[in-house]
Amino acid sequence: MTDHNDTSLSRRERQIMDILFAMERATGPEIQERLPDQPSYSAVRTILRVLERKGHIRHIEESMRYIYMPVATRQNAAKSAMERLVATFFDGSMKAAAAAFVDPSTGKLSKEDLKELERMIRKARKEKT
Repeated sequence: MTDHNDTSLSRRERQIMDILFAMERATGPEIQERLPDQPSYSAVRTILRVLERKGHIRHIEESMRYIYMPVATRQNAAKSAMERLVATFFDGSMKAAAAAFVDPSTGKLSKEDLKELERMIRKARKEKT
């Protein structure tokens, strides 16, 4: 089974994966136009082949063109990204990451957002007991 942990991805590969997760499916030219510092089309195709070989994406042929899609679900990708964020910026501390999100000086959570977070915390506490 292929490991879809994106720590093995280069910066450009991660950019392409972000585009594919946002769009769900895209052609090479669609991906190319959304990349910063637009690389050549052949460079994009090369990276797409590498991502496919690594097992991160797949393609189908549709109307004489390749359509690329991520293999992992968006939910799995989000979990992996959060784990990377927590490991990189918060020394692996979920508590520190959560505190950063609710810190009024760094985020703009509405009262409704805070109520929803409180509800989620209460639910998590119940499930732990």
